[in-house]
Amino acid sequence: MRERYIFFFILGVDAFILLFQMEQLSISYSEAEILYGKASFLQFLVKLSLSFFGQNDFGLRFVMVLLQMLSAFLMYEISKEYIALPRNRIWFLVIFLLLPGAISSAVIVNSAGLLLFFLLLFVYAEKRIKQRYLNVLLLFYPFIDVSFSYLFIALSIYYFVHKKRGLSIYMVTLCLLTAFLHGFEIGGYPTGHFLDAIGVYSAIFTPIIFIYIFYTLYKRYFSHKRDLMWCIATVVLLLSLLLSFRQSLPLEHFAPYLMLALPLAASSFISSYRVRLKMYRIKYKIVFIFSLIFLILNTLMVFFNKELYRVIEKPSKHFAYDMQVAKELSRNLQSKDINCVKTDKQMQLRLRFYGISKCNDVLLTKLEVRETNSSDVTIRYSGRAVYRANVTKINNR
Repeated sequence: MRERYIFFFILGVDAFILLFQMEQLSISYSEAEILYGKASFLQFLVKLSLSFFGQNDFGLRFVMVLLQMLSAFLMYEISKEYIALPRNRIWFLVIFLLLPGAISSAVIVNSAGLLLFFLLLFVYAEKRIKQRYLNVLLLFYPFIDVSFSYLFIALSIYYFVHKKRGLSIYMVTLCLLTAFLHGFEIGGYPTGHFLDAIGVYSAIFTPIIFIYIFYTLYKRYFSHKRDLMWCIATVVLLLSLLLSFRQSLPLEHFAPYLMLALPLAASSFISSYRVRLKMYRIKYKIVFIFSLIFLILNTLMVFFNKELYRVIEKPSKHFAYDMQVAKELSRNLQSKDINCVKTDKQMQLRLRFYGISKCNDVLLTKLEVRETNSSDVTIRYSGRAVYRANVTKINNR
């Protein structure tokens, strides 16, 4: 009973922090493309949320926060098969929620949060429902997102190795269906992005945790502990690294698969810790404490990211710059009774969400961010100018 109270308390605090963070962000260009671009399942969910909560940032990001809470619940339930003690499962939940990748998928509208939830739903259901019902569930996945093609590739290999040829063929069929519905391109000139992929994975999981996940997958291969979660995480990781030799990859399509290895890594870490005498456990405690401190500092940096503008020379180099400015800019324009402008393509689409339409009567021109420049519109964070623009009314008569 105590474990349950702590579990819901942690989720409640996490949800509160994420909801607070919503107000600090503006819609990004990639999010605006999802909302106003090609029809998709994620777009349907976001528009459904907006219809309930109105055209605001809460309505935009509510779906992602909800998916994060559901994913945390599923991850916690799945971890019970790998982590015996309740207190260790609580620590595992905290680590999961503090991961940079988990935080970003909870506040940024993209396919990562959606993909993670449905992956965890599949893994959770795989142990609890009959195979024929699981096959029906998987039949819906091709219509959700193209990223599930990697799941079907991994499952086809897993079932083939376990001599379930019928299921393997079924997964290949679902993979082809996904490619047919969404398109699946691997083209262009070969360019090496292997180190970039390693760097992004390290940023998503933090370097220490990513290295340990990789070590766990490697270790379980030689110890013959190759269960379904190991197979999915390993196949997709190797596939992403292999493809990275040729092209730059949107790793939000791959990183959620590696999240499935977290319970395996936690189980391996706890087992290695417990089999050692107390005098030899100190290095494991140090690794855990350093990882936790790093995650907490990273989380604080994310939630108080605007303070970084005080020390960054070019505001546009800020990691969250693409998800800021637009909301404040729209409010500034509306305070001047300006409800339509003509500006660059990306800002134009972002301003659309906040009620600023496109027209040829008012020209919004972005300027270099210099304190000495005069401008009609100036956006400041932490006392630092991060965006300047001039507004010119054009008489077309």
